[in-house]
Amino acid sequence: MPVNLNPVKPEQLAAIAGVELGVAEAGIKKADRKDVLVIRLDKGNTVAGVFTQNRFCAAPVQISKAHLDAGVQIRALVINTGNANAGTGEDGRQRALAVCQALATELDCAVEQILPFSTGVILEPLPADKIIAALPKRRSANWAEAAEAIMTTDTAPKATSRALDIDGHKVSITGISKGAGMIHPNMATMLGFIATDAAITRPMVNQLVKEVADLTFNCISIDGDTSTNDSFMLISTGQSGAPLIDSPNQPAYAQLKAALLDVATELAQAIVRDGEGATKFITIKVEGGRSVAECKAVAYAIAKSPLVKTAFFASDPNLGRLLCAVGYAGVNDLDVDRMALYLDDVLVACNGGRNPEYKEEDGQRVMQQSEIGVRVELNRGQASATVWTCDFSYDYVRINADYRS
Repeated sequence: MPVNLNPVKPEQLAAIAGVELGVAEAGIKKADRKDVLVIRLDKGNTVAGVFTQNRFCAAPVQISKAHLDAGVQIRALVINTGNANAGTGEDGRQRALAVCQALATELDCAVEQILPFSTGVILEPLPADKIIAALPKRRSANWAEAAEAIMTTDTAPKATSRALDIDGHKVSITGISKGAGMIHPNMATMLGFIATDAAITRPMVNQLVKEVADLTFNCISIDGDTSTNDSFMLISTGQSGAPLIDSPNQPAYAQLKAALLDVATELAQAIVRDGEGATKFITIKVEGGRSVAECKAVAYAIAKSPLVKTAFFASDPNLGRLLCAVGYAGVNDLDVDRMALYLDDVLVACNGGRNPEYKEEDGQRVMQQSEIGVRVELNRGQASATVWTCDFSYDYVRINADYRS
């Protein structure tokens, strides 16, 4: 079961003017389940994305990047679950392009105006014929159904909305994401789609998607594995009537960025809360570093450690494992005598060793919570970083051992 993950309520998700959603059942991996999503866009939109840095990036990632680089007006995104179309070479690219061409023909646009996305099993041929056959049969959907249509091992759909006022105009934002395993950021490790009816120039959309990803989807880790298919897309339809945002110096830019960060943070955290087999949601804050990169390195050393994650699952305050992870994080000149380690409000270690006043029962109390905070004070600078992760349970092994069956 997800860790304190709020259920998606369709009535709380705002429709975005200029976006039309459609879902279909192609039977890619399982019969009678929504496994294809089409996001159709009106003309006049701007779209930007960031993608996985895995060198074995999937065919749809390669094609989406190329189509965005072409600078054409995007008319639709097509997403399938059940098959990642990764590790499939030229054949995989041709199958993805065939899906794009089928949708382009229907929408009377160029193939470059379609962006494909896939998620599921790696190293299997994409059943493009099934997807193409399902496209004309898709039915109109809301954002909750769209979130359901992109799930793989997720146990719950992930979606949220926000509204804000920009110069007297209501601006809406709605986003969906999927992910539960193979989650560790190197871009982001999931699929995420956020749409807004704000009007934003292409350079600003490109800047926003990177800034938002770095502070949200690039701050999560479930198992330390960076996927081949990671993609995070930001769509602006410009149909709210609000003034055009064309500079990061505009107050509206900061206002919109804050709302986008709010949406993306909730979606990113939802992925961790729904981590495969997760029973604990853990926030790791590293403060007092010389750089954000240094703080992230320490946070991820903790977040990725199987020994740390299994201790959290067992509610066992075997907290020397956290110190060990900090020590091998790559901060070679770290003065451990200046460092402090907290478990929520409990000071565990300081001055190079165990806090003399630390009591095992205090650590036990925190470890039994479903939401746990870890704070590391490096005391060597002003930088900080926050990472979200979860524990490792027996179910994580079971889910991934049975993933293809």
